[in-house]
Amino acid sequence: MTDIEEEIENLGIFKVDPDLREYKDHFAYRWKRYVEQKALIEKHEEGLEEFSKGYLKFGFNREEDGIVYREWAPAAQEAQLIGDFNGWDGSKHQMEKDQFGVWMIRIPDIEEQSAIPHNSRVKFRFKHGNGIWVDRIPAWIRYATVDPNRFAAPYDGVYWDPPPTERYVFKHPQPPKPESLRIYEAHVGMSGQEPRVSTYREFADNVLPRIKSNNYNTIQLMAIMEHSYYASFGYHVTNFFAASSRSGSPEDLKYLIDKAHGLGLRVLMDVVHSHASNNVTDGLNGFDVGQSAQESYFHPGERGRHKLWDSRLFNYGNWEVLRFLLSNLRYWLEEFRFDGFRFDGVTSMLYHHHGINMGFSGNYAEYFSFDTDVDAVLYLMLANDLVHQLLPDVTVVAEDVSGMPALCRPVFEGGIGFDYRLAMAVPDRWIDLLKNRNDSDWSMNEIVWSLTNRRYTEKCVAYAESHDQAIVGDKTVAFLLMDKEMYTGMSDLEPASPVIDRGIALQKMIHFITMALGGEGYLNFMGNEFGHPEWIDFPREGNKWSYDKCRRQWNLVDTDHLRYKYMNAFDRAMNLLDENFSFLSSTKQIVSSASEEDKVIVFERGDLVFVFNFHPENTYEGYKVGCDLPGKYKVALDSDAFCFGGKGRVGHDVDHFTEPEGIPGKPETNFNNRPNSFKILSPSRTCVVYYRVDEDAETKDEMKIQESMSVQVDLEELQSKLNLDTRTGIDTAR
Repeated sequence: MTDIEEEIENLGIFKVDPDLREYKDHFAYRWKRYVEQKALIEKHEEGLEEFSKGYLKFGFNREEDGIVYREWAPAAQEAQLIGDFNGWDGSKHQMEKDQFGVWMIRIPDIEEQSAIPHNSRVKFRFKHGNGIWVDRIPAWIRYATVDPNRFAAPYDGVYWDPPPTERYVFKHPQPPKPESLRIYEAHVGMSGQEPRVSTYREFADNVLPRIKSNNYNTIQLMAIMEHSYYASFGYHVTNFFAASSRSGSPEDLKYLIDKAHGLGLRVLMDVVHSHASNNVTDGLNGFDVGQSAQESYFHPGERGRHKLWDSRLFNYGNWEVLRFLLSNLRYWLEEFRFDGFRFDGVTSMLYHHHGINMGFSGNYAEYFSFDTDVDAVLYLMLANDLVHQLLPDVTVVAEDVSGMPALCRPVFEGGIGFDYRLAMAVPDRWIDLLKNRNDSDWSMNEIVWSLTNRRYTEKCVAYAESHDQAIVGDKTVAFLLMDKEMYTGMSDLEPASPVIDRGIALQKMIHFITMALGGEGYLNFMGNEFGHPEWIDFPREGNKWSYDKCRRQWNLVDTDHLRYKYMNAFDRAMNLLDENFSFLSSTKQIVSSASEEDKVIVFERGDLVFVFNFHPENTYEGYKVGCDLPGKYKVALDSDAFCFGGKGRVGHDVDHFTEPEGIPGKPETNFNNRPNSFKILSPSRTCVVYYRVDEDAETKDEMKIQESMSVQVDLEELQSKLNLDTRTGIDTAR
């Protein structure tokens, strides 16, 4: 057997999932293609790392007392560089083309000063086959701006090369990769209280402290890559190397990332390599003048257009497209020090049908067939291979609704190489339950199945709602639960109505059970931690270009007499619980009971015991729950505590002692297949978490030592860290 055949035979994915061997021919084909592509890159570009340094060659770069500008445009017949620096007359700045279709010009400095001033406008002018000259923003431009005083004004490319005194200098190291992801998804532009576009610096100064306070460890920033249409939410990218100028300059974005690092927060960028804006004058699409696929960034004809997104689709088999996209990833990692990426629209990339009108059942034949876009798969393998080489602590998350096996296995195993995938079916389940069923009719087994239906060899990021569930026309979880009463019933100065009481209780439970049972990471969208009401609606013609619902009303959670503070406090506490107990990163996850009659779900994650009582009315005294380890258990977190807007029915100073169950070594004789049990009080619509007390750590000093070793701490310690009220009621269970 040849070396490559031996590699295929011994791919790690076959050991992780033997069922994949049935599709060995598919994996053999793509592995051979991957090995051959890397070999070609090694031969012609000195390896993947050198290949990904395209931004140091293409676009504008300073070289030996001048500026060198390069642009790949093989279909162009002639080309010029124009801009403010030459009065938009390119006759004296003609460019020359090499054998690979790359145009180049060198512009010497003038009296030791750059001939193209920093922050001045530039464009690439070229003539295509029909003799017409067109002006385009350079494909590798690092900054693009628009005249704010002109309606629907086209964007301008901007030469960005600030003097040393104006360049941002990073001060803080990048935080190490956490054991588990607790992601705060955010949109900088809509992060302010006022109805306008917020800036990177405002986000850094005003929002980052909130994220840190709520114990998230990672931020995921949307809409960073320049997009001319604000209402696209950043998903119709026009300029891939340019940070959106709406919120400030590239140096301002660096300030934001550096400040996050100083707070111990990692920053992921929402990267869009699944498609590009179809804009011609200010986007990459402007370089497509009807040429062949090998001379274009995009596929020709229907294959090059996404019929639902009205956007262009990359030709991932093209050498220069690979250079462009791989260099784009490296640019954001090295120039801005992002800690990783969330890849948007991965499902669209993986299949020729782009997931349109496809209901994936989990049948492996749906993933490995002629429908699979192997060119795109190879690009993603190269991308993950590259970024993990450049930054070993990198985090890369895939937005994939299909559930393709091996998507989140390492490339060297034959996988595609992502670290996590988003558990996209989970929010859909909650929306269905909230819209179509009374909570008295919710199936506990259905909820458990939805949250645990994932490949345990591949990590998932779970979420109850992201920005997708809050866009205009839909509602947040809190708004689905409480609707119009959120406008009148959130004052803590009067008793809560049944709607508000139910809404706050279920909002906490839905988010927490999603976090605790749904994956190895957790994500929340900006504002949902405190039940932000209303949907998100970006300025558009349909709302008369209003910014009213394109902002975050932080005053709601900051106003002490409003009940939003309770949901925010619980969000903070459940993140702190993972910080102290590391349950998200634990591989131990056992659901011992999902009672349809009681409406109670009991499970263990790590050594914690979680009890969720979804019953609208029933409170259970002396409720028996199973557990693994014997000993004494106490409350670690209680959604019914007064500090979380609850009724304080559970006593936190109560010791719960276990009793053995059944015959040792015979799980079938145990209680719910658990060797031990203890009894608790389980109030209606509450979730309570219990931890096992280490009897050898009774003194405060010993407890501090144990905590530093990630051993459990009790609720009073958790709440004292949060500066919250710890008043509780009485628990009669013993």
